Amino acid sequence: MYDIAIIGAGPAGASAAIFTAKAGKKTVLIDNDKSMTKRAWIENHYGVVETTGPDLVETGKKQAAKFGAELVVGQATNIEKTENGFRIQTDNGTFEAKHVILATGIAVDLAEKIGVKTKPGTEPRIKTIIDVDENGRTNIDGIWAAGTAAGVSVHTIITAGDGAKVAINVISELNGERYVDHDVLKTK
Repeated sequence: MYDIAIIGAGPAGASAAIFTAKAGKKTVLIDNDKSMTKRAWIENHYGVVETTGPDLVETGKKQAAKFGAELVVGQATNIEKTENGFRIQTDNGTFEAKHVILATGIAVDLAEKIGVKTKPGTEPRIKTIIDVDENGRTNIDGIWAAGTAAGVSVHTIITAGDGAKVAINVISELNGERYVDHDVLKTK
């Protein structure tokens, strides 16, 4: 069983996976390879002069894998509550996790199918978003949402930050205390 399953490996999902895996949480990152970021040209992402969306997405996945996240290509089709968490069904297998982070971009159909509350979106062209609290929690205990799906701006820097924020909140809940990931510059 995984500690955390993240559905969607765009900036929000991959950022969440970087934090959860680096924190030592057993993480699976499930992606259908349909991120809207894959169509983007990016010049407004802090620390990146310019890049293509596909390159940013691939870099995020590589960073998450570096820390131990398991990457799975597949479409999540259902999520069911179990005694110890959730069972995520995909077209490429079934995975069990204690917590789920939905980072599905503009797609909220899976959330609606499993009873996660949604509401009208506020961003241009984003009709529906997942209803979350300030920490990223949905109405179903153990299911969280981050990024555009959770109502933040579609800009990659903002969705990536939201994914990290929600991941920190999930890690903190699993640990029973506030988690901070702060590396110190290594000197020679």
